[in-house]
Amino acid sequence: MSYLWEQLHGAIPLIAHGDPYVMGLLWVTVRVAIVSTAAALLVGLPIGLALGLGRFRGRRALQILANASLALPPVVVGIGVLLLLLPRGALGSLQIEFSLTAVYIVQAILALPYIVALTPAAIQGLPPGLLAQARALGAGPVQLSALALREARIGVLAGVIAALAATISEVGAVVIVGGNFQGHDETLASALLEQFNYTAHEPYASAIGLVLLALIVLLAGALTVIQQRTGGIQLRFRTV
Repeated sequence: MSYLWEQLHGAIPLIAHGDPYVMGLLWVTVRVAIVSTAAALLVGLPIGLALGLGRFRGRRALQILANASLALPPVVVGIGVLLLLLPRGALGSLQIEFSLTAVYIVQAILALPYIVALTPAAIQGLPPGLLAQARALGAGPVQLSALALREARIGVLAGVIAALAATISEVGAVVIVGGNFQGHDETLASALLEQFNYTAHEPYASAIGLVLLALIVLLAGALTVIQQRTGGIQLRFRTV
């Protein structure tokens, strides 16, 4: 306990005084989380809606793949993205390897399965007949999608929370594609790994760990409050 107190005694002043290194890591982590999650939403929400509302051959197989993608090993994804971004890779002309942009890309890829898998699951959990009633009343694809998102918003937000948490806490893929350069693409999680493995700056490691935990609780907690305030399902169609 005395060792733990010693670490906290050294870490808390760093946080309270806004240490530039720790605050810089916090800013990069927040940017990565917001940008990557937003990109995953932009790409994944239409796919999730198509899987949840669509009626086409192969939909079940695609859903199985979407669910399986939740178990994608981050390190494997990081290596795959890096191979594409290296000079000899398919995307080598972009010259963005070992940069913050590369971190955005790999984190968005890792966040994407949560949106793609949990959105159709939430839609398919709606009361039987709700969407069929909407179709019978003449709802078009856009109206149907809006209705599905509105009524399944609690489940969809669960996917967003999971995606956001993944982008905040991921380490392996960030180190692989970003290089973990201090002051550029180093996040709280990757910096914490470096502090424990390669340096003896233990107060910094403790400070970074505390800020990382606080950030996860704050962002996930805020989204959870929004999720719980959405209320239950409200039927908005009347029978003729």
